[in-house]
Amino acid sequence: MLYFQLTISCIGFYSASFSTAFGELGAANTTASGFNFGGFGLNTNTAIGFNAGTLGAATTTAYGFGSSGLAGTGLFQNTQNKGFGFGGGFGTGAGLAPGLVPGSTFGGFGGFGAQQQTGGLFGQTVQPQAQTVQLINTASALSAPTLLGDERDAILARWNQLQAFWGTGKGYFHNNLAPVEFTQENHFCRFKTVGFSCIPSNKDEDGLVALAFNKKEADIRNQQQLLVETLHKILGGLQQIMVNVEGIRALPDDQTEMVIYVVERFPNGNSRRVSATNLFNSLEQTNVKNHLMQLSVVVALPRTELSPTQIKQLLQNPPTGVDPIIWEQAKVDNPDPEKLIPVPMVGFKELLRRLKFQEQMTKQHQSRLDIISEDVNELQKNQATTVAKIAQYKRKLMDQAHKVLQVLIKQEIQRKAGYAIQAEEEQLRVQLDTIQCELNAPTQFKGRLNELMSQIRMQNHVGAVRSEERYSVHVDLLGEIKQHLKLQQEGLSHLISVLKEDLEDVKLIEHGLSESVHIRRDFFS
Repeated sequence: MLYFQLTISCIGFYSASFSTAFGELGAANTTASGFNFGGFGLNTNTAIGFNAGTLGAATTTAYGFGSSGLAGTGLFQNTQNKGFGFGGGFGTGAGLAPGLVPGSTFGGFGGFGAQQQTGGLFGQTVQPQAQTVQLINTASALSAPTLLGDERDAILARWNQLQAFWGTGKGYFHNNLAPVEFTQENHFCRFKTVGFSCIPSNKDEDGLVALAFNKKEADIRNQQQLLVETLHKILGGLQQIMVNVEGIRALPDDQTEMVIYVVERFPNGNSRRVSATNLFNSLEQTNVKNHLMQLSVVVALPRTELSPTQIKQLLQNPPTGVDPIIWEQAKVDNPDPEKLIPVPMVGFKELLRRLKFQEQMTKQHQSRLDIISEDVNELQKNQATTVAKIAQYKRKLMDQAHKVLQVLIKQEIQRKAGYAIQAEEEQLRVQLDTIQCELNAPTQFKGRLNELMSQIRMQNHVGAVRSEERYSVHVDLLGEIKQHLKLQQEGLSHLISVLKEDLEDVKLIEHGLSESVHIRRDFFS
């Protein structure tokens, strides 16, 4: 129980009172969107195939790559991306643990990937009449069940309330009506809160699609070339398309994410990236999807950005089961509305999933920091080596300059041998004599140099005298040593006194024994 309470307090689950939540049941359905927690997704189910474009031959391959009669339309049909979703969704299956890290495609704090949804803009919409009946049945199960017709119905109502708060179980309220199914998305579930996810920045023209493999990162890297060739064959094996890998990174639960894009070449030498929507729709075809499953691909999601309209509509409609007040407060608390968007977190599984991705991203950050630290250390070593070499080259340059000056002097002497001193040379001699006089003056540079030399000699002498001393102890440390030795001396003195007392006791015992022996001898004698 203590662990349960601490967990709730740590993750910030909110508790809406029963009366407040019950009041919402009687209200009309104010959110027209079918935004549900299972997907946050929106995508059309239209399968976009391949067409040969400029190839001209109207042939159809086994993978559905046909030829359009339109010249210059390209290998992939150009369709507009009208869908988005929180990549991997919350609670979506396919055996993938969605992502929790900035830039991730799969899950909460990651990018918004496409989802296969049917129905409304933000998921499957519920008919107003059916939704009203569901609300009425939920209210009956939580407040006034009539299953037993006696006081036990009140106990059943409390049991149904407990199940609704927990977000699991069935609420029985009438003999002739089916029970209400309580899920974590219901308004009364207390184990829910709101976090924030990064808004994706990749454009549809970038053509990035993320594939989640149920394999370790090392296996994917070792088989990267084979996977690229296999994906090329799955996409038709045409010469004018080329599959490229944008990046590979590890996911929790021994899964790996590979981001790919496809480049299409044209006969005129130009090339372009296939849009992420077209590539994703091609990978979602049944025959292609079966081949991907054989490669251990659990899910494929496009990396596309959201339009301002989609973001606005997403923010205006609270997710299913989330109190509008909490949703509005989350929008107010958003630390960076330009880059982050609020998303709900429901249940401990969602919290555990996010924790795993957070740990994974922390490990990646730590490994990157270690690499940067090694690079910095290497650069510092190179800098120290470079500084030492520069100093060495400066000394060599100075030596070479002196040698060149000596050579020039000797050459000039030989060249001017037999000539009278010229006026310029006389001026230089006068300047040199003046400089020499200034240097030899007692109060000028020579006197200061002599003083500095004497100070240097004095410091060297003092240093030599000090170097003869083996060690020196700080005053405070010396006091501590004396105190410690004093305590040791007191302990030894106490031990000696104890030994003396024990020796006296032993002597007394020996004396007593000797007297008893003499008495016995006298008695028997």
